[in-house]
Amino acid sequence: MSTTTAGTDLNEKQRRILGYLREHAATKTYFKSRLIAGELGMTAKEVGANMTAIRTGDFDVDVEKWGYSSGTTWKVDLQGS
Repeated sequence: MSTTTAGTDLNEKQRRILGYLREHAATKTYFKSRLIAGELGMTAKEVGANMTAIRTGDFDVDVEKWGYSSGTTWKVDLQGS
């Protein structure tokens, strides 16, 4: 399992977000930035800014920007599920 994106290690916030998604994607598909932020002690803006590294990296989750009403929603799928 890779923890790099374009040859650069993920920072602490990105690792925390990735861990959160891995933990919850088995039972949930859509995630709001503000709800992830609330769980991880971040702001929704921090989640959105750090999600790009996860979206573009080679990880066991597929992340797609899905919706914008009432904040950004992310569609997350575990690879191989």
